[in-house]
Amino acid sequence: MSHAVYAPVDGATLAATLTALPAISERLGGKATDWRIREVGDGNLNLVFIVEGEAGGIVVKQALPYVRLVGDSWPLPLERSWFEYNALTEQARYAPRLTPQVFHFDREQAMIVMEYLHPHVIMRKGLIRGVEYPHFAADIAEFLAATLFNTSVLAGSAAEHKARVALFAPNIALCKITEDLVFTDPYREAPLNRWNRPWLDAQKQAFERDAALKAAAQARKYQFMTSAQALIHGDLHTGSIMLTSTDTRVIDPEFAFIGPIGFDVGAVLGNLLIAYFAQEGHEAAPRQRDSYREWIFDQVKAVWTGFHDRFLALWRDARGGDAYPASLFTSVEDRSAMEAERQRFMRVIFEDSLAFAGAKMIRRILGLAHVEDLESIANAERRAKCESKALQLGRQLLLEAKAFSDIAEVVGAARAIHGA
Repeated sequence: MSHAVYAPVDGATLAATLTALPAISERLGGKATDWRIREVGDGNLNLVFIVEGEAGGIVVKQALPYVRLVGDSWPLPLERSWFEYNALTEQARYAPRLTPQVFHFDREQAMIVMEYLHPHVIMRKGLIRGVEYPHFAADIAEFLAATLFNTSVLAGSAAEHKARVALFAPNIALCKITEDLVFTDPYREAPLNRWNRPWLDAQKQAFERDAALKAAAQARKYQFMTSAQALIHGDLHTGSIMLTSTDTRVIDPEFAFIGPIGFDVGAVLGNLLIAYFAQEGHEAAPRQRDSYREWIFDQVKAVWTGFHDRFLALWRDARGGDAYPASLFTSVEDRSAMEAERQRFMRVIFEDSLAFAGAKMIRRILGLAHVEDLESIANAERRAKCESKALQLGRQLLLEAKAFSDIAEVVGAARAIHGA
């Protein structure tokens, strides 16, 4: 279904829109007048509706022509929903079990109709409550490895890769948000910055004067802008993961483009580490959540290790990639050299992931868009203690990624800062 003119929907107009889509109406069942429609979008950019009928439910996501968090003073192109739709389609090709199913896309209305994930919760909310998810680490490691490897020239042809680059390259506006909000604004005076005043004033000013840190952030910004390694989700935090104890799904890839592999991996790790430091603000008594902190550490280690091992397994089995063609490496010496090269490659991805994790941690505390893990700590001074520790680790990861020999050392650094 298509309209000549874009118009944001509301509960009343959405029912009429969906009624005109027979497959969707059938999926919902019953009369349109009996459908239950509620707007649940708590994000920064979009309208999100849950629609339930007697036969089932769906989610409708419609892009708004501005940043919802700020208002129409910050316009955004509706075309971002086109990139999200294509990213969901591509991710479903390689990780179908871990993505929501798409039922309908209307480009002119910037609207995606997709699977209603129920009883899934946003992972960030579960982390605040101290809920353990036994399948999360293996699932997210698989999602990362499958989507990042298979959309790179390690798996496919240069022609396929260039076509993918061309498809996603116009997602300029959302990349610009990342370039400013993640890599630039936290290190300068910017009108949209906000932080926990006055508790973090000194740390914020210190970051603005920290020449080495600013240079490290800009080196990673340069990498983000130029390193076209694979199709990245672009905003893969614990608010973009919905899950139950047995099922994990990755949602909201509207920031997707062809970028550095470590950015997605680092986003997951950085958000887990924020959750670790936030636990101190959510426990009723000191040390009450020690066992949960250890569970988070286990997830940090398992996500990296699982991603590393799965990515390498996919690479070793691959035969069709234009980079490192298998036909070049036939002798024992060849295969040994190739394995050493794979290890070198993964070491670089590890360092990239840590640096990007650090940048993501810093931006969530000193920049515009914050996270509920920390914001939901009611006492501002108590919250600042958690935030200050997270900032210390974020700075260390961004500046000293090369100094960490493995993921266990990252956990050790977080533990030392927490206990200091």
